[in-house]
Amino acid sequence: MEIKTPVVAGKKEISFSDRELVALIAPLLAEQFLAILVGLADSLMVSSVGDAAISAVSLVDSVSNLMIYIFSAMAAGGAAVAGQYIGRREQANANAAGQHLILLLGATSLLFTALLYLFRTTVLTTVFGQIDADVMAATDKYYRIVVASIPGIALYNGGAAIFRTMERSDVSLKVSLLMNGINVAGNALLIFVFHMDVAGVAIPTLVSRTVAAAVILALLFNESLPLHLSDVRSFSLRARLLRNILYIGIPSGVENGMFHLGRLILFSLISTFGTASIVANAIGNTLGNFHVFAGQAVGLGLTTVVSQCVGAGNFDAARYYMRKLVKAAYAAMAAVNLLIIALLPAIMRIYDVSPEGERLGVAVSLIHGISAIFLWLPAFMIPTFLRAAGDARFTMTASMLTMWLCRVLLAYVFGRFLGYGVIGVWVAHAIVDWTVRSVIFIARYRSGKWTTKAIRA
Repeated sequence: MEIKTPVVAGKKEISFSDRELVALIAPLLAEQFLAILVGLADSLMVSSVGDAAISAVSLVDSVSNLMIYIFSAMAAGGAAVAGQYIGRREQANANAAGQHLILLLGATSLLFTALLYLFRTTVLTTVFGQIDADVMAATDKYYRIVVASIPGIALYNGGAAIFRTMERSDVSLKVSLLMNGINVAGNALLIFVFHMDVAGVAIPTLVSRTVAAAVILALLFNESLPLHLSDVRSFSLRARLLRNILYIGIPSGVENGMFHLGRLILFSLISTFGTASIVANAIGNTLGNFHVFAGQAVGLGLTTVVSQCVGAGNFDAARYYMRKLVKAAYAAMAAVNLLIIALLPAIMRIYDVSPEGERLGVAVSLIHGISAIFLWLPAFMIPTFLRAAGDARFTMTASMLTMWLCRVLLAYVFGRFLGYGVIGVWVAHAIVDWTVRSVIFIARYRSGKWTTKAIRA
């Protein structure tokens, strides 16, 4: 039985049936899970190329992933703007917002790509520091190829965000299947058949991301879609729309960028604790992706739903769907994490690491997995709700403060000064930081101040 959505008197009615919510979120769950599996497959294939290739991929991806985090956040911000216009029944503005988002992502990604090539030597020598000659050669080769893929993944993320706004997450799933299929097949072909070095890893990444961008943009030129791209000759830049996108997109991008930077800083700290700690951290990061993928998928769907409710001025509906989706996410994350915890002994046998690495790996995985069940949703899904409502500046400020003061500073206190090592770092990250974030964002949600942050007409 479908449950009727509460509607605020005098506001536009907005509703999503249970079937519509499942149709929106199920493909997102599949897409997030697929991305994790492909990442694992890639890492296994890269490991067969040699230590220099593994190091090169890890180093360069630390930079390219920073760009991807920023552009995916900008894409989500632009999608929230389009969603609010849909909620207002301003179809022309919603459509124009989607076009402005693609233009913004294309221009900024090309600019950052040009800068990364222009300052390639500085990045290789300053950011990556002193590394062995063979690793530097592999890193330089991988960098030259993979950096060119940044505009492709930025535009794909923008197109996927627009399709999610139209409640067509099935399209982004299909294009993701194509992209990841090309990547995995290309890696297997170039590494195992043609026996290529690190270029055999980089070329499929470039090709797959470029193809994905071309396909999803081509699909958006279908004028029968509610949100679509028009001939460039009919495009006109509208400052108000661009400001609305930047109003949410820039804080979201800064927040994601700082979050990734914090991860790099903590990795540098953990590397000083020894090989077992580095191995445990790698295991924790890999399993951590599985710990939270269900919540991340529901969060992507939440952006679509809440942005339309807020655009319609129906804040009770936004609260209603927040509660509904949070309950579903809690159930999904509990099921996934309890299963992973039960399988930890078998998973550790697959890794086949040293006894100390296994002990630390189990510890950090339990810390992160148990915290994910109870703390991840209020710490991260409420900020997603607030950003969709237009309250992106607050989430950026609060997230940056908790990251630097709780996650990074306390990681040094617990890990280095109190001597708890990698376990102390993960306690600061998954228990202290998430708890403080939860308290702050629950208070902000309950205050109702987010109801005043919708984009301006």
